[in-house]
Amino acid sequence: MTKKAKSPKNSPLGGVRVLVGRARHQAGALSSELRKLGATVLEIPFIEIRKPQSFKPLDSAIKNLAQYNWLILTSANGVEAMWERMGKLHLTKANLGYLRIAAIGPATKKTIEQRGIKVDVVPKEYIAESVVRSLRRRVKGKRVLLVRAKVARDVIPRELRRAGAHVDVVEAYETVVPESSRMRLRAALKNPRRRPHIVTFTSSSTVKNFVELLGPHGKRPSVNGILTSSIGPVTSSTLRALGFSVNIAAKKFTIHGLVAAIVAGAPARGFTP
Repeated sequence: MTKKAKSPKNSPLGGVRVLVGRARHQAGALSSELRKLGATVLEIPFIEIRKPQSFKPLDSAIKNLAQYNWLILTSANGVEAMWERMGKLHLTKANLGYLRIAAIGPATKKTIEQRGIKVDVVPKEYIAESVVRSLRRRVKGKRVLLVRAKVARDVIPRELRRAGAHVDVVEAYETVVPESSRMRLRAALKNPRRRPHIVTFTSSSTVKNFVELLGPHGKRPSVNGILTSSIGPVTSSTLRALGFSVNIAAKKFTIHGLVAAIVAGAPARGFTP
């Protein structure tokens, strides 16, 4: 006998409006999972991914991959940017030679493996500190290439250098505030029919840019009563530093973990659709 599909109101997130602030090209996976659970999803990107002002440092590093022992990639965006530049330089996975590769988490690992490359290390927790713990004893005297965003925490290069590694850091992309989101966010917060019950934050950049998009104190639309949901401890720390409570925190620092936390922490029937 075929089971009837659950109506949205009887679903785990039925009647809950969730604002997804991931970059436009990355919002789909999170939004899709939330919608399957009955949530009404509003996508307004808090970050926009842009090419760096110059690819020279990245290109130079890629041309000299043979001199490195380790490659560390901290995001799917970094993987995509690096492989795009490899293509421009007519390089293939064969040019990676005996390079060992560390990925900060499963999404980054998957993006690397989709290109036919083996990932040697994925830390137990998907944060910079855990990358350091996984590599500290392996990198003494080794040359390490870290490919990341323009603005990022310096935990990995600082701590690996202390462990005796020679670390080169190159910029693969940068994140900026998408100006087109400013009016959309303010309008959504002021509209009772669209105002979210929960806002998702998937990085420190999304938190900082959310605050930037809200505008200056005294002119901001109210966020009272809106729950924050955080993908991990670094994001949570940024929320607190900027004056927000962390209402929902993922136990596993992935999109699946964030969704599970939202389901566990969102009193769906307490919201009015």
